[in-house]
Amino acid sequence: MGAAAQQPQQEKPVPKDSIRITIPGCSKGTVFTVMESPEHESRSSVAPGRRFRLAGKKDVLADIKKAEGQMIEITGIIKKGQQDPTGGRVKITPGPMSGNTSVGSNPNYEQVILDVEGFRALAADCPR
Repeated sequence: MGAAAQQPQQEKPVPKDSIRITIPGCSKGTVFTVMESPEHESRSSVAPGRRFRLAGKKDVLADIKKAEGQMIEITGIIKKGQQDPTGGRVKITPGPMSGNTSVGSNPNYEQVILDVEGFRALAADCPR
């Protein structure tokens, strides 16, 4: 299999506190952003714009990196309750304001990790 598709050879069991999801979107480095699926593809239970940090086997992550710029559909495992639009883990607390208010600089934001099992290319390009 090449960069176009990395499907799991056999599904591993899902831990009781986790679920397997399949989501369309675009990757940049180890960050995956959920996108609206192309018209003819299936719908996702995760809201567009949701971000995940990718984890998994180095060869699969390398193939995903090669597919940057093209929309892909990833299958992987996350903790239960983290697929909703708010992620179920965002903490909002008052704190000092700084010039940089991005999520990456917010220590109260817990990024959801998606343990990648495989992916496939979709017939669409990622927005620039």
